[in-house]
Amino acid sequence: MQTVCAQWFLVHGAHAAILVSLVQTAETLPDVMFGIVGGVLADTLDRRRLLMAVQGSLVVGTSALAALTIAGRMSPALLLLFTFVIGTGSVLTTPAYQSLVLERVPRDRLPAAAQLSSINVNLARAIGPAIAGILIVYIGVGAVFVLDAATLLVYGLVVALWRPSPGTTPQIPERFVSALRAGGRYVHYAPVVRRILLRAALFLVPASALWALLPLIASRRLGLGSGGYGLLLAALGGGAIVGATVLSKVRARLSPSALIELVGVVFGAALVAILVRSTVVVVIVLIPAGMAWVGCWRRSTRCCSCSCPAGCEHEDCPSTRWCSLGRKVSERSPGGRSTTPSDLPSPSSSPPG
Repeated sequence: MQTVCAQWFLVHGAHAAILVSLVQTAETLPDVMFGIVGGVLADTLDRRRLLMAVQGSLVVGTSALAALTIAGRMSPALLLLFTFVIGTGSVLTTPAYQSLVLERVPRDRLPAAAQLSSINVNLARAIGPAIAGILIVYIGVGAVFVLDAATLLVYGLVVALWRPSPGTTPQIPERFVSALRAGGRYVHYAPVVRRILLRAALFLVPASALWALLPLIASRRLGLGSGGYGLLLAALGGGAIVGATVLSKVRARLSPSALIELVGVVFGAALVAILVRSTVVVVIVLIPAGMAWVGCWRRSTRCCSCSCPAGCEHEDCPSTRWCSLGRKVSERSPGGRSTTPSDLPSPSSSPPG
């Protein structure tokens, strides 16, 4: 919701094409800069305290964003700065949130839990932007920022009231710098992971242009308001939900490389088709685009998870989150020790299927 409001706040101003794209940059740049840091913090600090501290900071930052917007003191530069700060907070908490699945779910049910978590994320992505677009029409951007701050506060209270199971907090955690270097060494010495990251980047980097420029497509090419923009985002999110549910069937028939090639073709065709000046056509086209996006992300995530050392076969393992434009990398070394070249896959290792 916060991203939708930020982009729509700038879409009708001067230099909108650049500023709207910079909102996506400001949101994603923290993932590239601090993604590894967030993963290391999740493994070296008490996760509950980490989540409470960062969540509280997000509430303060979003509240200040809402207050300045309502007061009419929000400038494009200041909005981009707030977007960057809020994105940084999200990066620092995502690996910790993801790792909680391992603590709350039996190991034999982790695949189903991971799929359910993915569906929930994409469901929120489908419903949240549509709600934001409708609310902007009736209550304005500033009020939606207030609502966003309220939801963050509720989430923080849930974390504060939650008590982790005994033994889940590391008693002798690895030092921050040591863990950071271990994760970097793992990626450096694992050709399998490097190939997965390259293959994912070749899809995700150009495909992210759709998310950055979709507000301009809605407002300038299709003549839609904020509600129409929310509808386009809902179509993307709905396609992602469908993709998350049918991906297992497609994965059984295709190799990882063939699946990435397929979703690349589908997404590329969607980018061409959205040039049509028809809202109905664009909404229909965005559904398979959402399916292709989540298909690439989940396939790359699974491949990276299968390539992780023992003890980190989940979505916040080393370099896994880099597969989504460098998002929320969590560097973990097995057994709380530094990773050495002997722990890593041999150069002859082939990508997991």
